[in-house]
Amino acid sequence: MANIGVIGSRGAMGEALRRVIEASGHDYAGGADKGDDVGKLADVSDVLVDFSAPTALEANLHAAIGAGVPIVIGTTGLEPSHHEAIDNAARAVPVLQTGNTSLGVTLLAHLVHQAAARLGPDWDIEIVEMHHRRKVDAPSGTALLLGEAAAEGRGIDLGANRESGRDGQTGARERGAIGFAALRGGTVAGEHSVILAGEQERITLSHSAENREIFARGAVKAADWLKGREPGRYTMEQVLGL
Repeated sequence: MANIGVIGSRGAMGEALRRVIEASGHDYAGGADKGDDVGKLADVSDVLVDFSAPTALEANLHAAIGAGVPIVIGTTGLEPSHHEAIDNAARAVPVLQTGNTSLGVTLLAHLVHQAAARLGPDWDIEIVEMHHRRKVDAPSGTALLLGEAAAEGRGIDLGANRESGRDGQTGARERGAIGFAALRGGTVAGEHSVILAGEQERITLSHSAENREIFARGAVKAADWLKGREPGRYTMEQVLGL
């Protein structure tokens, strides 16, 4: 069992994490939010779980390094500079960063990778996601995770082959492109579909999140798995043994 500290504890995910930690038999080390001393939380935790904000990531990584504890990062909206900071931190402590901690989404990404690897660029890939009206980033971290899985399966760079925000006279779809569409409304916890469209046939791989606790359960499983690992950057796929 692990003593798990939660960064971003007063948010909806933070509350879900506390419930899952306590229900699963782990110990809740406490929480930290904006203005709190994350270092103090890190000192009393076996592992940290961060669902705060990109602006807080660097300080949270420093706290994990200072205390010598692993950290699971589920914060979305990260930029290349954040990933560079994560890479640097992973030289000192175990770090698991993901756009989605759901075990189902982790398996979905694996299936998307396999499908994209086996179907050529003549199969168009479109990723459609919908979230609640309060979500501030788009496409979602999960949609980007699925896009990365598709791009890796094809052996291409997502950034150079991504299409999103289509409007007006956009011209024909680029061969081999990976398209994104983001929908927002209501209280949707998360809906993601990856559509692979070929000539006269179509495959759709989908995942529906009915409650935020699925993300909390995956994050707690990841935290427990990460405890005691060697420094390095880890993935949810490794947690599932994929």
